[in-house]
Amino acid sequence: MKPLAVIGNVNVDLIMGPAAPWPQPGTEIIVDHNELRVGGAAGNTALAWMALGTSFTIAANIGDDQFGRWLQGEFGAHGAAWPARPEGTTISVGITHPDGERTFFTTKGHLPHFSFTDTRTMLEAAAFAGGYALLCGSFLTDVLTRDYDALFDWLDARGVDAALDTGWPLDGWTDANCAATRAWLGRCRLALMNEIETTTLIGVADPIEAARALKTIMPDGAIVVVKRGPEGAIAIGPDGALHTASAPKVEVIDTIGAGDVFNAGFLAALAREEPLTACLEAGVAIASRAVSTFPRRYEPAQQGDAA
Repeated sequence: MKPLAVIGNVNVDLIMGPAAPWPQPGTEIIVDHNELRVGGAAGNTALAWMALGTSFTIAANIGDDQFGRWLQGEFGAHGAAWPARPEGTTISVGITHPDGERTFFTTKGHLPHFSFTDTRTMLEAAAFAGGYALLCGSFLTDVLTRDYDALFDWLDARGVDAALDTGWPLDGWTDANCAATRAWLGRCRLALMNEIETTTLIGVADPIEAARALKTIMPDGAIVVVKRGPEGAIAIGPDGALHTASAPKVEVIDTIGAGDVFNAGFLAALAREEPLTACLEAGVAIASRAVSTFPRRYEPAQQGDAA
């Protein structure tokens, strides 16, 4: 199996909901469930890998407070080397809605200060040459993102294929954010984007055509994956062939982190050198399981299992 690493944002998520209708200012509503859990794209991916028993390395940072120490404890040895910044830990409050969608309220906290120096220090001792490194939370890790070129060079020198899932920009998909993302993808061998991100980056409404266009700005042999939620996922392989996977019908509890969990399943299968369609199916299966269970579970459902 090829080595795996994830580089990016780990923070605290407080999930509450579902909320409907949205409350008026100055009022209070009661919701059915709440959950304090590991969050952030890198954190969600790593947590899924831990649940699957997949070997990996993670580079991240934390704030110097009780929430940072809690995050570090949740990851055990994986988080032992995370540097603590003299800021409060980033916290996201996620409000779920009856249709499974969500609204986030997020503090900046420690994430903007995560750096290439931090990343290199944590990963230099890791034996992940020839593997895959997932970069995520790009629009939250300001200092690291400014040094992406140096990071790409460092990964290239070790024969590591970079995979990119930027997440949603706080100020939306402006021209500048689209241009930056296209430039980063020019250095990546894998794109792991959702449908809206893919079509917006290219300006083409059809996700398959958008994925094909996105592939043209990436290195030869790149893979473009488009995550389509309840519609499953598609990929354009290294040879330009289209691969698809459908999603099972499940009762959705919350979709927070679904794309990150998909990334975990997909990359774990890719690291095992499974066929691309099987990699898509692995990502869809674990994401579908995660969004339909409370407390969240990741292992494939067995016949007769209760959610």
